[in-house]
Amino acid sequence: MSIANNVLEAIGNTPMVELQRVVPPDHARVLVELEDTNSTESMKDRMAIAVIERAESDGRLPPGGTVVEYSGGSTGASLSLVCAAKAYKISIVTSDAFSQEKRDHMRALGADLIEVPSDRGHITKELVEELIETARQISEKPGTFYGDQLRNTDAIAGYHPLGEEIWSQTGGRVDAFVQVVGTAHSIEGTATVLRSHNPNLQVFAVEPAESPVLSGGEPGAHKIEGIGLGFVPQLWNANMADEIMTVSTKEAKSMARQLAADEALFAGTSSGANVVAAIRVARRLGPGHTVVTLIVDSGLKYLTTDLYTSS
Repeated sequence: MSIANNVLEAIGNTPMVELQRVVPPDHARVLVELEDTNSTESMKDRMAIAVIERAESDGRLPPGGTVVEYSGGSTGASLSLVCAAKAYKISIVTSDAFSQEKRDHMRALGADLIEVPSDRGHITKELVEELIETARQISEKPGTFYGDQLRNTDAIAGYHPLGEEIWSQTGGRVDAFVQVVGTAHSIEGTATVLRSHNPNLQVFAVEPAESPVLSGGEPGAHKIEGIGLGFVPQLWNANMADEIMTVSTKEAKSMARQLAADEALFAGTSSGANVVAAIRVARRLGPGHTVVTLIVDSGLKYLTTDLYTSS
């Protein structure tokens, strides 16, 4: 292995693991890409580099400028990492609805946090809209670059390398790709590349059962951090997914705990949702097929939440 010149060069080229115990034997094999091995233990590191470097190259982010973003935590931590490595200031609008670990991580990386209170820790449409509006107002100050992740197409390109990595690691054997939807960057960027190699690839989008807006349902409160905004994200491409699957918070948390106990994979709630959906797809496809999904981030980001705290 070569020595990276800086922490940013260590992002990507994450390992892939086949699930052994949580997938029944009469199913397709389920492979998970361990995105928790990135620098901030999240797939969001990939989009953060793309967003910052493209803004640098076209002058939207001036030397000595300040980055402004709204975030539930993982995007904020990833942007904070890139800004720390490149010596930019960053302000993040977030909320107590997201784990203390994520907020502490952003602060440790030098971010200035503006915290919007939630309704008893629930993620709702109203909360997300307030985060966005607060960040927009802050971004009106001179010398700022507004990341505005829900409208920023630069983030999609950050996941193109992930698609190439998955294709290479599987030896070109990918029948289905399953991914939760938050901003829609990762499913769009990864699946676009995989489909360029395999036009018959099946793509499954995953959203919270309590807030099935992509499926045409009503928004609701849930506790799967990072997904289920309560409205259709601006960059969502309905033609990208062959099917939208719903997973409840309870199912996602249960699978995250099962992954830790049975597979020794310590992941967050959205990763649990991914695996729940991937196993459903694997049952449908049967032996001889390959389903790929992502371990989106590490369980270390959720130690003080009810996902892993002892009763």
